[in-house]
Amino acid sequence: MNRTVNGVVAALLLGATTAAGAAASEGGEPGDAQQVSRTIEIVMHDNYFEPEQLSFAAGETVRLKVRNEGALVHEFNIGTAAMHEAHQGQMQMMVEHGVIQGDHLNHERMKMDMGGGHTMEHNHANSLLLEPGQEAELVWTFARSDSLEFACNVPGHYQAGMVGGIHVE
Repeated sequence: MNRTVNGVVAALLLGATTAAGAAASEGGEPGDAQQVSRTIEIVMHDNYFEPEQLSFAAGETVRLKVRNEGALVHEFNIGTAAMHEAHQGQMQMMVEHGVIQGDHLNHERMKMDMGGGHTMEHNHANSLLLEPGQEAELVWTFARSDSLEFACNVPGHYQAGMVGGIHVE
């Protein structure tokens, strides 16, 4: 039974991981730091972003410096609404397995073997998962897309309005 449960969880994680990675083909891809045209600072609060909207030129490579000033763990994730919806299942699983614990992450549980070589490590190229007070950055090259947004997919945060628009010209 335990093997079956782990197999189902691994399948769910694989689907969510694939969805999380889909942003690379739909909205861009990890960028070359040598090609960065500008740096944009983004602040995560409890349950909103500053700024709430971002605009880029198609093909532009930017450095996104993200800081969590909230009291809770938050995610910064680039993708489409459909990708965020799919990724929310993985984030819910991270809460259920004790990885996300309100105001901190259990890094040991992130390494938990979920079967099939999958873990709950949150290492998507289009995403950052930050504890309160943490800061990180990602370099991204934006493709033309009218349907991109950035969001926090920690359970309930997207639904509470922690989502912003990305306009690519």
